[in-house]
Amino acid sequence: MGPLRGSQPKVPLALLHTSPLHIPVFDALRDAAHPDLELRHIVVEELLQRARDEGPDAVAHEVRAVLDKAVADGAGAVLCTCSTIGGVAEAADAGVPVLRVDRPMVAAAVATGPRVVVIGTVESTLVPTLALVEEEAARAGASVDARTLLVADAWDHFRAGDTDAYVRAVAAAADTVTDADAIILAQVSMASAQQLTTTAVPVLSSPRQGLAAGAAAVLGTAGKA
Repeated sequence: MGPLRGSQPKVPLALLHTSPLHIPVFDALRDAAHPDLELRHIVVEELLQRARDEGPDAVAHEVRAVLDKAVADGAGAVLCTCSTIGGVAEAADAGVPVLRVDRPMVAAAVATGPRVVVIGTVESTLVPTLALVEEEAARAGASVDARTLLVADAWDHFRAGDTDAYVRAVAAAADTVTDADAIILAQVSMASAQQLTTTAVPVLSSPRQGLAAGAAAVLGTAGKA
């Protein structure tokens, strides 16, 4: 028996993570803002390490395989929460919408003003995020003057499981930025630092807006079912 007339089938949103620590972040956001949304978490940690070592394109085949499996398992859309491989995931022809979690955040930053600072804790995320800033600026017909800031020592804290020290280091780096219109926290893992910053420059993170975009994509998929 199909869904009742007037109702929409419940279609899950798959989330592709490269760290299991992202799961509770998105579960909490779902519970707060999208309680009827079903999430299916897929964690493939080795994708990030290989992308860092060899470049994001080196994992394109593996990413496509993960996406194909998610779609075969019923996902109506996929949200990639890793900014390093987000562009690779988004470019895949998976048959359903595939979104990168940082695109809505970057679009909001570009709309804020031309001077954008991209903060990251792994170098591999800086180039793709910077490219996304330039892409969104071109799409909006806006000028942009973007630069990057690598918090090189913070990642060791994250890998060791000391997320408090990690986000404090990120927040401290953000607070050194005074000559910008917007600061982008390039990785999902950095989002909690947004609440610790004291800089007057707007600090943007990706999880909330990214999940909202994923929820909208699933709703669109369900509407076509």
